[in-house]
Amino acid sequence: MTAPPMSASPLPRHQRAHGRAELAFAHGPRGTSLRHLFHAAPLRVLFPTPEPDDLPVAALVNVGGGLAGGDSLDTVVSLGEGAAASLTTPAAEKVYRSLDAATRLATSLTLAEGATLEWLPQETILFDGARLERRMQVRLAPTARLLAAEMLVFGRVARGERLRGGALFDSWRLWRGGRLHWADATRLFSEPVASLETAFGFGGAEAAAILLLAGSDAEAAAGRDVLREAGHAATLARPGLLVARFLGEARAVREALAAAIPALRAAALGLPPRLPRLWTS
Repeated sequence: MTAPPMSASPLPRHQRAHGRAELAFAHGPRGTSLRHLFHAAPLRVLFPTPEPDDLPVAALVNVGGGLAGGDSLDTVVSLGEGAAASLTTPAAEKVYRSLDAATRLATSLTLAEGATLEWLPQETILFDGARLERRMQVRLAPTARLLAAEMLVFGRVARGERLRGGALFDSWRLWRGGRLHWADATRLFSEPVASLETAFGFGGAEAAAILLLAGSDAEAAAGRDVLREAGHAATLARPGLLVARFLGEARAVREALAAAIPALRAAALGLPPRLPRLWTS
């Protein structure tokens, strides 16, 4: 008796996480209030008690603890006329090694006339072999204001790990008054170590961050002056748009952001010079 022929079984498909959060804020007689909320696991939204003299706060939490290849998180935030809010995260986001599909993060921010938004998540850590596709879409009315920061860490530097394999595509698109106002993209291919180490790339930096302030011409100029006085490189990329970039050791980049954000809040937005409480808790 002969055994039946054996057929190859397909590799098991791993379960993917597809989280989503939607938030809409509106301004009324008592200030800013939440008008719409939707969240789907692994993304959750919490609302820490804000400081009495500060903006309402929403915290985006990935309850899965990290992201693998094929996972995705979509965040959609809208602010009505005159509304104001601050969004942050309670911890760094971790993107794990992937052998196939990329991890996808997509964020959409829409601000009506006179609205003010802070987008201040903590850093994203790319494990060696991580594949990340991150897209930021921002639509601002002519008088809206945005303070936004994003930080990437290239490897688990606390363990001596460097990002040597994997891929990164990081894209920003910002529209002002319905017209594309500014665009930026970073792409690292399957062997990112070459771009990370070269002097014409990241110069061996452990981390990189971008800090963006969109407001009036006067607010952007005030922010530029504050950052330059502190020794940071900052440029008015477009009228009313300040862009600052940070490169270096992971701890130094985070410390620079932690100093620059309160300074910009006070100088350009007239807000108390403080970090989100979750950054320090």
